[in-house]
Amino acid sequence: MWVLVFFDLPTETAESRSIYAKFRKKLLNDGFAMFQFSMYVRSCPSRENAEVHISRVKKILPEKGHVGIMAITDKQFGAMEVYFGRKRETLNPPAQQLEMF
Repeated sequence: MWVLVFFDLPTETAESRSIYAKFRKKLLNDGFAMFQFSMYVRSCPSRENAEVHISRVKKILPEKGHVGIMAITDKQFGAMEVYFGRKRETLNPPAQQLEMF
């Protein structure tokens, strides 16, 4: 499974930029990686594990802005086509995440 978090948060004031930075840092600390600006992804070994990370994101949601959370399968993620301009980009394999059970 893959968990995708995409967001559009206000950045007009110093306080709102701080909230944005803290939200982003918490995503990174939970094992998410930046896919694009304001879009972060995380690989999860199971649906249950994905739900754990989704609930963590829900706990850190900022007061203002828009946040989307989506869980997709490895097959769906692998079928994604990514382009840089008109040139098709190959997806780099995600960094291996070790999990202790």
